[in-house]
Amino acid sequence: MRLKDEIITKAIVERFTEKFIKNLNQDVIIAGAGPAGLTTAYYLAKQGYNVSIYERKLSIGGGMWGGGMMFNEIVVGDDGKEILDEFDVSYRKYLNGYYTADSVEAISTICSKAMKMGAHIFNCMSVEDVMIDEQGVCGVVINWSSVEKSGLHVDPLSIRSKIIVEATGHPLEVLKILEKKVDGKLFTETGKIIGEKSMNADLGEKTVLENTREIYPNVFVCGMAANAAFGSNRMGPIFGGMLLSGRKLADILVKRLSKSNVEEMIQVE
Repeated sequence: MRLKDEIITKAIVERFTEKFIKNLNQDVIIAGAGPAGLTTAYYLAKQGYNVSIYERKLSIGGGMWGGGMMFNEIVVGDDGKEILDEFDVSYRKYLNGYYTADSVEAISTICSKAMKMGAHIFNCMSVEDVMIDEQGVCGVVINWSSVEKSGLHVDPLSIRSKIIVEATGHPLEVLKILEKKVDGKLFTETGKIIGEKSMNADLGEKTVLENTREIYPNVFVCGMAANAAFGSNRMGPIFGGMLLSGRKLADILVKRLSKSNVEEMIQVE
C-alpha cells in the first residue's frame, strides 16, 4: 500500500483535535508533568477521574530525567520505594533506608502508567493564566510554548476544570499568576509565595508532604512547588517525597471531588 502524506497529516490533526476537545472540561488540570504531577494524575485516573497535564517543555519528567547532576540515578527512601513497587520500577538497596533507581526508567515508566490509566498529557503547552468565574478559579488559559517563547501576539485558549494543581516545581508558574492577577491571599503565613530554602534532603522530604495541600480556593500544590510556595527546603535528587506528595494530593482531591459530586446531585434533585 502506498502511504499518502496528506492522510498522515489528516490522521494526526483529527486524532489530536478529538483528544483536545475531549479534555475541554476536566475534573483536575495539572500544570507540570514532573514526578509529583504525573503521580497525582496516575492515582486520580485510577479512581476514574478526568485529569490532564499541561507541560511547557517538549519532554515530560521535570528534574527526574537528569538524576543528580546528569548521573542518571535517583534515590528514594523506604516509603518512596513502595510507590516504585506499584509502578513496577526496578531499584536496588544501597544502604538501610536508601534505594537507587535508574532515573530514565523511573520517569518513563511513571509517565506510561499514568497515561495507561487514562490521564492525558499535552506537552509544548504553557499555562499562561487562570480562568475565573463567580466561584473563583475554574480553569486555566493555555498557549503553545513556542508562541510564548517567540513573544508572538497570539491569543490563548481556555480549559475548564474543577481543580487546578500547581506542579511546576521551582518556577511556581501558576502561583505567580495568582499572586499577580487574582484577588485574595495564598494560604501561606505571609499570604504570598514564601520561596524555597537551601538544600536539606531530610527536611525537604518531610515538609513536602506537610505542604501538599490547598493553597488557594480550588488550587492545590504538590512536589517541589509545595515546598517553594510554603518556604521549605529543596531536597535535590531524592524523589520519594515527590512520589508520596503526588499520592497524598490524589487522596485529598478524590475526597474533595466526591463531596462536590454529591453536592451537585443534591442540587439537581
